[in-house]
Amino acid sequence: MANRLDTMNPSDTTMPSINQGTKSSTSARPTNNGNVVKRLQSELMTLMMSPTPGISAFPSDTDITRWNATISGPSGTPYETLTFKLTFSYPPNYPYAPPEVLFKTPIYHPNVDMSGRICLDILKPAGQGKEGAWSAVLNTGSVLLSIQSLLGEPNNASPLNGEAALLWDRDLTEYKRKVLARHQEPSELDGEGS
Repeated sequence: MANRLDTMNPSDTTMPSINQGTKSSTSARPTNNGNVVKRLQSELMTLMMSPTPGISAFPSDTDITRWNATISGPSGTPYETLTFKLTFSYPPNYPYAPPEVLFKTPIYHPNVDMSGRICLDILKPAGQGKEGAWSAVLNTGSVLLSIQSLLGEPNNASPLNGEAALLWDRDLTEYKRKVLARHQEPSELDGEGS
């Protein structure tokens, strides 16, 4: 049977259904969006049935491969009492490749740049010649817990924000002032149309 994607009319702007699957030239493993959807549905069910205090995540209204998440700042850290919004974008070969995770809430942190990109080993692909630590056994909940832990235990040896790394080590009072100056509550972000 011919692949339906090969016979689609180029002027047809509709997307293929989740059961059709796609191919990725960057992946050594075959992809099947149906398997990704099943995995994400399972992860969502786990997050809903066994919630972890301080983290939550849900798919967007229109695309199960794009999620919105929140984490609460850990106790005893400069982020205590603060709430942060993040986005997850899952690749077609998830869970064999990590999701792209970004902070949407502005954050001052040694391992987060001003665009919200996070430097965390588990968010980088693993394998021969790669320095990442992503594994298919990880999931959305474990990634959120790792990010929450990173807030209180930054890796100052590998900063994306060098100033924040220096302040964390030298002047926590000034560090906390900068954290609070940069932070916006999620309700403030929603008001901006984000």
